[in-house]
Amino acid sequence: MTRKILVTSALPYANGSIHLGHLVEYIQTDIWVRFQKMRGHECWYVCADDTHGTPVMLRAESEGLTPEELIERVHAEHSRDFAGFHVGFDNFYTTHSLETRDCANEIYARLLASGLIEKRVIEQYYDPLKHMFLPDRFIKGECPKCGTADQYGDNCEKCGAAYTANEIRNPYSVISGAKPEIRQSEHHFFKLSDPRCQTFLRRWTQTEGRLQPEAANKLQEWLGEKDDNKLTDWDISRDAPYFGFEIPGAPGKYFYVWLDAPIGYMGSFSNLCARRGIDFDEFWRADSTTELYHFIGKDILYFHALFWPAELEHAGYRTPSKIFAHGFLTVDGAKMSKSRGTFITAESYLRQGLNPEWLRYYYAAKLSASMEDIDLNLDDFIARVNADLIGKFVNIASRSAGFISKRFAGRLAAGDETLPAVQAIRERRALIAEYYEAREFSKATREIMALTDLANQYVDSVKPWELARQPEQETALHQACSNALNLFRLLTILLKPVLPALASQTEAFFDVAPFTWDDGQQLLAAGHTLHPYQHLMARIDKNQVVALLAANRESMTATPEVTAPPPAPAKEPETPEASATPATPPVGIDEFMRIELRIARIREAGHVDGADKLVRLLLDLGPLGTRQVFAGIKSAYDPAKLVGRLTVMVANLAPRKMKFGVSQGMVLAAADVEGQIPGIFLLSPDDGAQPGMRVK
Repeated sequence: MTRKILVTSALPYANGSIHLGHLVEYIQTDIWVRFQKMRGHECWYVCADDTHGTPVMLRAESEGLTPEELIERVHAEHSRDFAGFHVGFDNFYTTHSLETRDCANEIYARLLASGLIEKRVIEQYYDPLKHMFLPDRFIKGECPKCGTADQYGDNCEKCGAAYTANEIRNPYSVISGAKPEIRQSEHHFFKLSDPRCQTFLRRWTQTEGRLQPEAANKLQEWLGEKDDNKLTDWDISRDAPYFGFEIPGAPGKYFYVWLDAPIGYMGSFSNLCARRGIDFDEFWRADSTTELYHFIGKDILYFHALFWPAELEHAGYRTPSKIFAHGFLTVDGAKMSKSRGTFITAESYLRQGLNPEWLRYYYAAKLSASMEDIDLNLDDFIARVNADLIGKFVNIASRSAGFISKRFAGRLAAGDETLPAVQAIRERRALIAEYYEAREFSKATREIMALTDLANQYVDSVKPWELARQPEQETALHQACSNALNLFRLLTILLKPVLPALASQTEAFFDVAPFTWDDGQQLLAAGHTLHPYQHLMARIDKNQVVALLAANRESMTATPEVTAPPPAPAKEPETPEASATPATPPVGIDEFMRIELRIARIREAGHVDGADKLVRLLLDLGPLGTRQVFAGIKSAYDPAKLVGRLTVMVANLAPRKMKFGVSQGMVLAAADVEGQIPGIFLLSPDDGAQPGMRVK
């Protein structure tokens, strides 16, 4: 049965370049979309630049441009970068469009008619130097929940708390550094606190399978229990000056960028529909039987899984079938860094001559359906691409194609349907398809590489290079090389969602129509003529990666680009890169990996008679059983409140016999060794971690 599917990726903001962290999402989405299209489904992939808001307005002003001129230039840059990595949008548009404005106005009107829009006068921060009300993201201060400094005015990046700018402590304007003033202004609110919204969101996020389990758990935290009513109304308006859409009937008031940004999905699709003759309403009306999927980063889950579905539901539109959230990208195990050169832009990667499909394959080999972060380990990147794509995959064709061209006029012999490698590919195609569908790309690539090993075992067993030296083995040589190329073709079909450019080259080599998924069910007929073989992919040279890092490295002594200073000078902590010597001698990765860190659930916790500092913990490690640990955390924690909590323990620490009993490990906690911050802080894993999981 042919499915009708609409897919979106989060909208890149028109205030910066695309970097390798962004590409995790767009490559993930593109692989999934290409797979659906190979299966013959009607699948549309749309996106757009997110163009509105104060940052765009201020950047345009600083560059002496109009906002429209800036977003047009950035759109061209983004389009270039996405095309360079073979991200195949059916439409890459802009939110600053008539289509998006019309959709936004319609949704607002319907919410207003439903009694879910309320106007009220609020107190808001105002920058007395810039003469403008400050958006939440242009106010910084201390998180009202955890106290972390330099957090934005709408949510905390450390603890994940959401709040209003008025709640933040010791605020300052990011634009001018001035202490903002409180002034009154009338704003428009979407009433998320309304029981209709609360009831709908509890059902939608918790009982309908729309979210990954860890995402649903996070939403449950935000929603609270049934009677908590933790959601507050959402301020959807901003005051002039502001670059965006003016709210109908409200001069000087503009839709907040997060109101019209997801509506940009609708605007982009509407534009595509007008050009391609697609029925927009079939995909967006409330009773639609089509499928709608959003691929997003976990940092914008709040907007996509709360605000957006509530808007759509109460404006009479369909809601997303599922939302797929992914984690962040680290490079060599650390946050991307300009000083180390690991904050790598898409443009610089391509400009240095690195093959974009190297990165597509590496990401695919790392990606799963979870929200876990993935790491781009540059040494592993080089080794895996060279071993898998060159040493295993392309090698099958390069060891066989020349003989077919030179000795057999480019014509194939009949393929052997009984080969174990052919049978294995056919048997595992369904499983690989399931992995693609479920976004378990790492499992799919692992299966494909195992099949590639089988194909290479066949080539190694028949040794075409030896057959070629024996005139009496001409028929055997023809058969062996034809079988090898048929295997290569079948494997390319399986890898096409990941490697579309290489697949296109292979289609041209075989002189066939673009591969579909079903093409993998049969071999090519005897006598099929090939074009001359051209090398498909080169190995990565480590010097290319070294040059890439150098091209993206910024000097630690360079003057940073700062929008505005904080209100008072403060000594910044020394970064690891700037330190003359490390705090402790460095350890090698092998030495570190000997330490076995495991997730543990505290099953029991109690006082230890005769011990001033110790708490006895019974830790549940899931399939690894239980461990007794004595931890010196009595001054910081009431044992009764620790039961049920997840923590991290060193599981392979040698048991230590104490007078109170044997301690079979160690729990991890943080403390300020200099004593300036009192207390002990037990480490806790993120939601979704389970007892027994290895921490690495």
